[in-house]
Amino acid sequence: MALDSGDIAWVLVATALVMIMTPGLGFFYGGLVRRKNVVSTIAQTIAIFAVVSLVWALWGYSLAFAPSVGRGIIGDLSFIGLNNVGAAANNFYSSAIPQLLYFGFQLKFAAITPALIIGAFAGRIRFKALLIFIVLWTSLIYAPIAHWVWGQGGWLKDLGVIDFAGGLVVHISAGVSALAAALVLGRRIGLDNKHPERPGNIPFVILGAAILWFGWFGFNGGSALAANTIAVQALVNTNMAAAAGAISWMLLDWTTKKKPSAVGLAVGAVAGLVAITPAAGYVSVGAAIVIGLVVGVVSNSVANWRASRTKLDDSLDVFACHGAGSMWGVIATGLFASTAINPGGPNGALYGNPHLLVVEAFAIAVVTAFAFFGSFALLKLVGVITPLRVTPEEEETGLDLSQHGEEAYGTETGNT
Repeated sequence: MALDSGDIAWVLVATALVMIMTPGLGFFYGGLVRRKNVVSTIAQTIAIFAVVSLVWALWGYSLAFAPSVGRGIIGDLSFIGLNNVGAAANNFYSSAIPQLLYFGFQLKFAAITPALIIGAFAGRIRFKALLIFIVLWTSLIYAPIAHWVWGQGGWLKDLGVIDFAGGLVVHISAGVSALAAALVLGRRIGLDNKHPERPGNIPFVILGAAILWFGWFGFNGGSALAANTIAVQALVNTNMAAAAGAISWMLLDWTTKKKPSAVGLAVGAVAGLVAITPAAGYVSVGAAIVIGLVVGVVSNSVANWRASRTKLDDSLDVFACHGAGSMWGVIATGLFASTAINPGGPNGALYGNPHLLVVEAFAIAVVTAFAFFGSFALLKLVGVITPLRVTPEEEETGLDLSQHGEEAYGTETGNT
């Protein structure tokens, strides 16, 4: 099959849409943290995007998407430094777009995934330690998982596991890694579960959620790798699950807290986007709405349980939204997938194929264990190389000033 200009055009647009999600995440997280950590939080997402871009080009893409070595565990080094990656298609992934475009599209996924983790330790990690961790995590955690699930010869893929746009690869890996990070770095100074910190800038939260929602059309729709009916299905499902998640979370807040929270509305939309990601190109619109409605309750309940019943300080509830939310999404994929929607995929348990539900649950367990223990070990290793956490004085001052010497809301001084 020859390269297709329509498919190329759509994946180019989708790649740009996914790119804007990383700064969108910066604003989303930047609004949720305290005012003294806004600059550092947004800067961390941009720095991660830049660092991962280089890692992905030099060796990460090859580890994830080159042909397998070691029984589907990791890719070989045939694509290192983008060797053999150019205008020709890689027929295993798509015969209609250049492999260089596929590299660029997957780069955006690789970049936003570790950026999701920073919400777990907002306001207390050293910038140097973060950058070292990101290089190691992208190379040793993200790339292997991407190869297992999506890569040529990946062992989970060969087992029959499906993940349309990254429920396992992106969200579960980041969500459980966030749990490990919260354990290793410990709680914020002076944190009181009965009087949690308030978001520093709610308009930033809503703006960030809106940018994420917009970019997610490329995240999920672009994962069809073609301008076709599967891309249309994924795009519409994305919107409906996000809407359902927003309403579900808002109604639960309204019932339990007596007022509909603007932050809850935004976070619920993101949870809906997370949950539909693994299923987007495999399920009906009705199933997408159900997936969104359920995740609003699941993620909200996990976040409230974590805050009220545990000492774990996952600052921005990365696990509740991305970990627990995507676990439900992957299970839902095993339930609701239908060949009537995507003839190239399998049926799920509700359509006569319980095996898919079994392998999806198995994949959750494997990815969860690998990402959690691997991230825990990497953070401990980074802590040996350089201190992980800022000093109490630096934490009290805020990372904006202590790490970057800048303020989000500084007062003008000097001559005009």
